[in-house]
This record gives sequence, C-alpha cells and structure tokens, in this order.
Amino acid sequence: MLTVRNLCKTFHGGTVNEVRALHGVSLELPEASFLVIVGGNGSGKSTLLNAIAGCFRLDDGEIHLEGHNITRWPEHRRARLIGRVFQNPFTGSAPNMSVAENLALAARRGLPRTLGRALSKRLMNELHEQVRQLEMGLEDRLGNAIGSLSGGQRQALTLLMATWRRPAVLLLDEHTAALDPKSADQVLRVTEAIVQRHKLTTLMVTHSMSQAVNLGDRIVMMHKGSVAYRFAGADKQRLGVDDLLTRFEDLRRRELLDETAAALLEETYV
Repeated sequence: MLTVRNLCKTFHGGTVNEVRALHGVSLELPEASFLVIVGGNGSGKSTLLNAIAGCFRLDDGEIHLEGHNITRWPEHRRARLIGRVFQNPFTGSAPNMSVAENLALAARRGLPRTLGRALSKRLMNELHEQVRQLEMGLEDRLGNAIGSLSGGQRQALTLLMATWRRPAVLLLDEHTAALDPKSADQVLRVTEAIVQRHKLTTLMVTHSMSQAVNLGDRIVMMHKGSVAYRFAGADKQRLGVDDLLTRFEDLRRRELLDETAAALLEETYV
C-alpha cells in the first residue's frame, strides 16, 4: 500500500523563479495497483515521482509505504523499497560492464557484501532464465557490454534490474518516451509482463493518452501541481483517448481564461 497525503513543494520560494510544483496532492494505491499519471509539461508528474523517491524534502505532507512513514527517509534508504526506470535508456546501468555484471549488481542490491564469486554458475543460470523471459533474444548476449545494445534492449534490461528485488513500488518516469515506436511497444510489453507476474504496485508517467487508457487500472491527470481528474474501476475501463484529450483541453482552456481575467484586472487597476 502506498499512501500520499497532502504533498506540497515549492521551488525557489519568494523569488521571481518561484514554482509551485506540488499543491495538496493525495493518492492511495492498494497493493498491486497500476496508476498511470498524465498531464502537460510542468503539471507535477515527475515531481510527484521524485517526491516519492526522496529526491528532495517536502514542504508539507506525508508518504507511507508498506506501513512505514518514509516522509523523512533519505533517498538511499527508500531505494531498498523503490524500483525506478527513467526516460533515458542509458540511465541506471553501467555501460562498460556486461549485461550479466549489471544484472548481478541488481541481484545483490541491498544485500550484505561477501567475498564469494559475483557471477557464480547458479546466478548465471538464473540470469539466463530471467533475461530469456524478456523474449528479446538477449539471453545469448549476457557477456556483451550493456552500452552496446539498442535503447529498447537496454531499457528492457533496466526494467528487469529495477524489479529484480521485487520493490514495494515501481516508478516509471516516461520510460518509453525516448524510444522509437517499435522499441516502445516492446518495452511496454515487457513492463506489463513484469508488473503482472510480480503483482507490483506501479506508478507510470506518460505523455501518451493511448498508453494511459490501455495500461493500468487507474489514471490521474495532473495540472499545475494538483490532481485535476481521477479515474478508476468502471470509469477507467470506459475511458477513451478522446475523453482524456477533451479533459486536457478543458484544463488548458480554463487556464487561458484565468490568465485573460488576470490580465484584464491588471489593466483595470493600473
């Protein structure tokens, strides 16, 4: 269970560069739920994921995960419970190390260091089987440097690394945005398979309305640091791309009206 209560965060407060990034964001995600987060640039999507990951100190609010209040936990401590995949396929792995070496590091994350062989025969067999399940033919390339692979292949392996220790929550920050359509489809297929196989609680940020309606069991649309719309259950199942686009355009229209009204008031009192 992930519970987010009244998260607030302002960057550069009191300056001309002040940004109200999160304003009273609250969410409750039952175990094994899959939330897709959509919204325009600057709406707070990635900031919400960064808040959960512990990338900065909140101004207000609390975050609870698996019965722990992790609000004041540092990022490295939260990393034991959180898996994350970023937009850049070359983030989250060591490019000059082999596929097997990268996966071995992920397999040992959070465990005590030992003097035993990092790549034992038993571990290599496990790596081979896990990579085979990606259905990308990479099980025969475990000795290749991970940096020599395509973006889609590397992103699929990064996803496998992020979920190897079965995190309490998986954060996907536009993890297909930098890929070509074919590679993006492959990574989404891998994402669905891994999330369903391990019943992972997942939050996925995307700009794709098609991904939003076709993945997960719930959606939130963010706007100016707040949750503008929520969809779950039957409402989520009935939702189409056009429905999301309509709501997105409504938010933009309201924002333009607010800006116009503010400009008129300013002209009136100047």
